This record gives sequence, structure tokens and C-alpha cells, in this order.
Amino acid sequence: MSLKPHIAFPLKKSSSADSLRTISHVLLTSFIIATLYFGRELLVPLALAALLTFLLSPLTSWLQRWVGRVGAVLIVVAMLLAGAGAGGWVLTRQALDLANQLPEYKENIRTKMRSIQLPTGGPFSRVTETVRDLKRELPSSSEEGLNGKTNSAPKGPVRVEVVKETDKPLEFVRVILAPVLGPLGTMALILLLLIFMLMQRDDLRNRLIRLIGQGRIGATTRAMDDAGNRVTRYLLMVLVVNLTYGIPVAVGLYFIGVPNAVLWGSLAIVLRFIPYVGPWIAASFPILLSLAISPDWTTPLLTLSLFVVLELVSNNVMEPWLYGSSTGVTPIALIVAALVWTWLWGPLGLVLATPITVCLVVMGRHVPGLAFLSIALSDEEPLTPAEECYHRLHRAGDHDAMELVENYLKINPPGALFDSVLIPVVIAAESDHKMGLLEDEQLERLETALNDVLEELDVREDLLPTDASKPAHLDLRICLIPARAHRDELAGSMLGRLLRSQGCSIRTAPVKLASLKLAEWVREEKPEVICISVVAPTRTVNARYLCTKLRKDFPEVKILVGLWGNSATAAEELKAIRESGADEIVTTVTEASEWVTGHSLIPISAETEG
Repeated sequence: MSLKPHIAFPLKKSSSADSLRTISHVLLTSFIIATLYFGRELLVPLALAALLTFLLSPLTSWLQRWVGRVGAVLIVVAMLLAGAGAGGWVLTRQALDLANQLPEYKENIRTKMRSIQLPTGGPFSRVTETVRDLKRELPSSSEEGLNGKTNSAPKGPVRVEVVKETDKPLEFVRVILAPVLGPLGTMALILLLLIFMLMQRDDLRNRLIRLIGQGRIGATTRAMDDAGNRVTRYLLMVLVVNLTYGIPVAVGLYFIGVPNAVLWGSLAIVLRFIPYVGPWIAASFPILLSLAISPDWTTPLLTLSLFVVLELVSNNVMEPWLYGSSTGVTPIALIVAALVWTWLWGPLGLVLATPITVCLVVMGRHVPGLAFLSIALSDEEPLTPAEECYHRLHRAGDHDAMELVENYLKINPPGALFDSVLIPVVIAAESDHKMGLLEDEQLERLETALNDVLEELDVREDLLPTDASKPAHLDLRICLIPARAHRDELAGSMLGRLLRSQGCSIRTAPVKLASLKLAEWVREEKPEVICISVVAPTRTVNARYLCTKLRKDFPEVKILVGLWGNSATAAEELKAIRESGADEIVTTVTEASEWVTGHSLIPISAETEG
């Protein structure tokens, strides 16, 4: 078992070349942002076509088995156009019907405005006055004419403006056709790009692999597969979730009595693509309409309750069930991405924000130079448990490192706590101190805090319980000997706590014990196993010296050397340690515990008597 590093150590000081490289990265980033902003008229249709290609590729590949590539693409595009046309026709009819009905709801709005009673005085006095002014300005029913129109005849002279006659055909083109032809041209471009992307999707994939891979075909292929699977799964699952949300919205509003329920259900499906705020933007329109159509408050309350219930069901039942695994992006990253892409590309950027962010996260995972994207955007833990513990121990006056230890032990064994969290903290502290990043006082304070955590483990029997399943005769006497420094003693004490919970008797030698006194101390303790504890930057030569000395004085005692967290020791050094008298060399506390309990079940004295 080898222990991987759990804390990233600081790099050397940057050189002038690194500074120039940083400046070039900043300039390149600025160029990319400027290109995205000023080239949005070309890039937005391209991105939308790529997004639709991701969404429609599975259906196209399925149809291609029976009708061929060209037939499959034509059928899929025809289905897309038919669905868009039918949906647009229905929504247009619903919108026109709503526009014709709105004037009929004026009296209900007046009734509700007059029924609002706000308290007088206090901090809301200005709000109360404003509402009263609005009530006074509302015309009453008696002021309206017989045909439902208010008397809006001007009381003074009417201003007359002479309008210059213009060229009617040109004015028609500018006012009517130009706003319509622009979106139609964009849609035609997207459709054309979609057809060619679906037709040539394998060729485009191969060209991207050759362009981006640069000799790393395997890694590039895995990155593209990962991005494609995540984006396709996201789009399909979001579409299913939105449909299971929008259809109940339309049905519920229909039975509640809100007009144009199909329109509001469709709007809920579309706006729910916007993270977090989209559903409530979609809910605001039918809620406001329910206020207008109902003379009382029953319909608005039912409408609001419908959206609250559906949102709870969708967030807590449908999304966890259908998504299975997340897109790999943090919620805050989705919100920031939505803001950034909306600023760059407008409303269409809001729709494309999540798929583009997912692709950026995948690139950060597979391209070393873009690893910062994965750190900033992905939902992976930003710090390993060891890094988080090191960070908490550094915070002055904060004692929440024990909270992290408690949470870690709920799902991990005690040996993993020492190997993956606490020993890497000791190694990181010593490395920072050696590089001048930690002063002596800071190192001492951190080691004291770590000692407090270990002492708390001794007190809390629920965190480090005694293993009652071990044999009764496993009452080994074990001596822990630090190779050179306090860090060696600290790491060795972790093994001592783990072995003590398994029924062993532990004795720890003082750090500064001289070699002659060390032999005398070991002789007095009469151990069956001696464990020499070594933590970097303590060198293995110290362990070799102790092994040679102890093997000469105690040839019958088993000697275990723990090179904690140092799985990269050269084979020559390991061989030298074994030749100096070590019975076993381990790199983790778990390995040491397993060796002691597995290979030393019968004490040496019992073997001799037998």
C-alpha cells in the first residue's frame, strides 16, 4: 500500500519567464473575451447549432440504422421544424387571445386595489400614502360611459403636429420587415449549420481531435467523450425535468381557471432552463394574471401554491431521480456563468451558459494548463481533507479542526485519518518551515494544536474505540522510537494510539535520548516490537543508524521502520535499511498496524518458552 500525497506543496519562486508567461495568459484571456463579445453575431448561431447537434445526435444515430445518414438527418430536422412550427402557432394564438381578454379584467384590478388596507403611520407611511393616491386616481364605474369607455376628452387645446410624408415602401421595410428578417436569417443560419454538423459529425470530431490533441489522441478522445456525455445527459435530463414541470403547470392552471394555461406551461418549460430564477420568472406571469381575473384572493393563492408544490417536487424528487449524477459544476459557478454569458451574448447566452460551463470544467480536468477552470467551476472538493485540516489548524483562535476529524471518522477508519489527514499535515508543516514559509513560533503553535487533536482522540472513546475482537494474548509491548526530531515522535504517537486501541502496550522514547541511554531504556521496557518513526525531512540514514544499533543490542526483538508518507524512497535506501536489521519497512500507519497484529500475534517470550 502506497500513500499518495494529500497536500500540494508550494512551488519555487517564479522567475522572469514565469512572469512573462503570466502576462501572455492575461493578454490571451483578454483577446478571447473580446472575440466572444464582438464576434457574438457569428459565434451565437454556431454555439446554438452545436448545442442542438449534441441534443439530436443520439436520435440521428438511432434512425441512421434504418434510413441512412442523409435520411436520418432530414427526418430529425423535419421533426424539429414541425415541432417548432406547431408550438409557435399554438403560443401565438394563446398570446393573441390573452391580449384580447386583458381589457376585461380592469374592474377586478380596481377592486383589489381598493381592498388593500395598509396600516397608518410607522415606517410604511409613505407606502400607504402612495397606495391611497393610486386609489383616488382610479376611475369608478359610474365615471365610465355606457359602452365601457372613460370620458377622456381633453380639457384644453390639442397640440397639432404636422407629419412629413415619407416613402411608404422604405418605411415598411425599415419598421416591419427588418425586425422580422433579422431573426429569420439567424434561424436559417442555425438550421443550415445544424444540418451540416449532423451530416459531418464524425468528420468534425476527428478534425477536432487532430487539432486539439497534438499527439495526445487518447486524452483528447476521453475529454471529448466526457464533455459530450455530460452535455447530452444534461440537456436530455433538463428537457425531461422541464416537461414534467411545465405540463403539470398547464394542467393545474387549467383546472384553477387561469386563462391560456398552455401558454404559461410552455413558458415554464422554456424559462426553467435558466438556473434558480427561471421558474419564478415563469410563475410571476400567471400569478399576476390570476390577480386580474379573480374578484377575490382564492385563485391567486391556489396559483401560488401550485408553483410552490411543483417546485418542491421537481427539486427534491424529479431532479435527483433523473439526473443521477450532476453536471459537475457548482451552483455558484452556474450563477456566475449565467451572468457572464448573458453579458457577452444576451438572452441566448443565458441558455448556453450551463452547457458551455460544463465543457470548460471538462477541459480543466483533462488539460493540465486549464486545471484552474476545474478548480474554480467544478463541484469537486476544493481542498483534500489533509489540506482542509492544515488550513483549520493555521487559523488563530479557531478550534474547528476537531469537527473535521469527527466528520472524517464517521465514514473512514482511524488508520485512514492518520495516513490521509494528520501525517500529511505534519509533513506539510515541516516542508513549509524548511522553505521559510513558517516561522518557529508558527510551527510550534501548529504542532501544539495537532497534539490537542490527538489528546482529544484519547479522551473520546467513541472516535477511537478499543477493538474487542483481537485475541486476548495480543498484549504486545511495543516501543516507539523517533528517529531524530519532534515530528517523528508526533507521527509515531499516531501509530501508538491505533495499536493501543487494539490491545497493545505502548511506550514512547523521548526525542533527545542519547544512544547509550536509548539502549538502556529499551532493555528496561523489554519490548517484543520496536518501531522507528521517520517523517520527512528526517533522512533514512537516521533510521539505518538506529536499526544497526538496536539489532546489535537486541537481536531477538522485531524491528519495524515506518517511513511515514514517503512511498517514493529509492530501492537502494530500502535495501540498506533492511540490511541494517529492519524486519519490515512500511509507509502508512495502517500497514504498520496490520503487520504488528498479523505477524506478531504471539509475543517473543511465548515463542521462546515454547
